[in-house]
Amino acid sequence: MPSVMGLLEERERAARQRVEALQAELREAEALWERFVIARETVSEVLAEPRCGNDVQPIAVAGEESLQVTAAVPGSVVPHWKEGLASTVLAPDYQRIMDVLAGGSGTCGEAMDCRQLAAALGLEPVPAKVEGMRSKAKRLAARGWLAEERPGLFSVPVARAGGS
Repeated sequence: MPSVMGLLEERERAARQRVEALQAELREAEALWERFVIARETVSEVLAEPRCGNDVQPIAVAGEESLQVTAAVPGSVVPHWKEGLASTVLAPDYQRIMDVLAGGSGTCGEAMDCRQLAAALGLEPVPAKVEGMRSKAKRLAARGWLAEERPGLFSVPVARAGGS
């Protein structure tokens, strides 16, 4: 006849294995849920505003033709950075990121990761918000507006940190 302690240990082992399996399933479900939250927020952001902007005065740069710049609207495409472009051509969310990294919010222009950026912009540092911030910062870096010093660490390039 099996011992009582042996039976209890066997049941405890089975319960622990079941808990571990459920925890793994929960992690997978949460990751899937976060992806849907990010996708929904992105689609809502894109669909929230019309894609047309109002024309503003062209910007004159010495030695180059004038650039025609349209007013930024939420959901507008991030243009490639060129000499003479100010961050005002960016959509409001991107302007806020540039302002924080340039030191406009008291951060002294230091490099920040996406969790720090989200917190500096008043967002909860939850995975869905941090991932949205990462996407925007990566887009700004790919277009020349930001420098990615190390993977995930963003700053305004030194040559432009003083303005424009």
